[in-house]
Amino acid sequence: MLLQRILTALVLAPLAILIILLPSTAVFAGIVTLAFLAAWWEWAQLSGVTSRAWRTAVLAAAAGVFALLWRSHATALTPLLLAVGVAWWLLACLWLRHFAFAAAPTRENRALKLLAGAFVIFPTWVALVGIHARAPHGHWWTLLALAIVWASDIGAYFSGRTFGKRKLAPQISPGKTWAGAYGAMVAGVLVAEAGGWLLGVRGTALLALALLAAVTVAVSIVGDLIESLMKRHAQVKDSGTIFPGHGGLMDRLDSVFAALPVFAAGLLLLDI
Repeated sequence: MLLQRILTALVLAPLAILIILLPSTAVFAGIVTLAFLAAWWEWAQLSGVTSRAWRTAVLAAAAGVFALLWRSHATALTPLLLAVGVAWWLLACLWLRHFAFAAAPTRENRALKLLAGAFVIFPTWVALVGIHARAPHGHWWTLLALAIVWASDIGAYFSGRTFGKRKLAPQISPGKTWAGAYGAMVAGVLVAEAGGWLLGVRGTALLALALLAAVTVAVSIVGDLIESLMKRHAQVKDSGTIFPGHGGLMDRLDSVFAALPVFAAGLLLLDI
């Protein structure tokens, strides 16, 4: 399984980097929209929407929202939408404490989970497009934001395997440990500092970037756990099967959905 994961990552990582660095923000936004619509399809399944017709309707509604977000991007709405995204992940921590909440497959719980999906996915789209469009070096800042999440995932995996004993959230995701969380934090901060230095960040701003990276990694772990909770409720191992050894798009993007609104909001607040 580890070999399969590595081989898949070796294919996906260069493709993701090219998608981030080469196209204009308009093209990048279109590609992200397609990926996020696919993630929406998986989230609807995890939410308990079993009918393909209803999932298609949810997808069509989401496409309309993405179109509206593009029309309003780079406006005064951007900070507000980022704030909504950050607030959602603070609220999500309460859901993790009461992990049985909304577990029953009722109509009300399906609607609630679809609403949660909106808070998960749309602010992240705003964050990604906003960072990509910033001047200067928006493309590179986007790559750094994602590299922080990727590095934290790798750090968590190897630190957890080597030192992991105390479980982080055994009732939600038995494989995650506190050692893995610490490894994720160290790896994410190191990548942020290296990337920030290369992008010309110096002095106290570099220290602020380290603190932002630490918060970003912490929230990315919450995103990972929320998706694990959704899979527990749905009684499935993976959100999909599109990536060999990695599961579905939600399995790959769960940490990103939590991390990016926090990172983008932090860049605005710290004026980095």
